[in-house]
Amino acid sequence: MTRTTLPLDGPLADYWLSISREPAAMIQLRTATQDHRLGKMQLAPEQGLLLMFLLRLIGAQRYLEVGTFTGYSALAAALAMGETGRVTACDVSDTFTRVAREHWQAAGVAERIALILQPALRTMDDLLAHGAAGSYDCVFVDADKPPYPEYYERALQLLRPGGLVILDNMLQGGSVATAQDDEAPGIRIVRELNEQLRDDERVEHCMLPLGDGMTLLRKR
Repeated sequence: MTRTTLPLDGPLADYWLSISREPAAMIQLRTATQDHRLGKMQLAPEQGLLLMFLLRLIGAQRYLEVGTFTGYSALAAALAMGETGRVTACDVSDTFTRVAREHWQAAGVAERIALILQPALRTMDDLLAHGAAGSYDCVFVDADKPPYPEYYERALQLLRPGGLVILDNMLQGGSVATAQDDEAPGIRIVRELNEQLRDDERVEHCMLPLGDGMTLLRKR
C-alpha cells in the first residue's frame, strides 16, 4: 500500500509552523506546556488549527470538551467562535487547569469558558438532565480512554443534527494495529470503538492520521 501522508517533523514541521496562522495566544500556551513532563498530552498545533477551522465552518457557538489539560483546545475553540461563543470544559485536575485559566485570562477569553472540575461523565449526565440534549455544535473528547464509548454516546445525545464529535488519540501511537495478549485495556477499547464508529450509521465518519489519530464524526 502506497503511503501518501508525509511525517510532520524536523525541518518540515518548522516550515509548516512558519506558514501557519496559529494565534499568538495559542503559541504561548503551547510553548509553556511543551516541556511539561506530560506535555505529549497537549493537542498538536495542526490539530488545534483544524479544530478552529471546523468550528468556523459549521458556525459553532456551543462547544463541549472532555479533557482540558492546560487549555490549548479550549483556547482554540474560544478564539474560533468569537465573543458570542461559549465553551464548556471538563477536567478533574485543578493543577493543570490552573495553567489553562492563566492563559485564557491573558488571551481575553476567560469569560467565554466554563470550567467544570469533576468527572466528565457526571457533567455530561448533568447537562442532559437539565435539557441540554441537541444543543451543542461540537463535542471534543481527549481524555482517559476506557470511558471513550460512554463519552461518545453522551456526545451524540448532546449534539444537534449536523454537529461534530471529535475524538483524539484514536491510533494510540500505532498500538491499535498490533493486537497483543498483554495490551492495555484502553488500547483494546479504542480499537473496538474504531470498528464500531466505522459502521455507525448515525454519523458520517472521517478518521485522520493527524497527531495520534483524530476521528471526525458528523451527526446525521
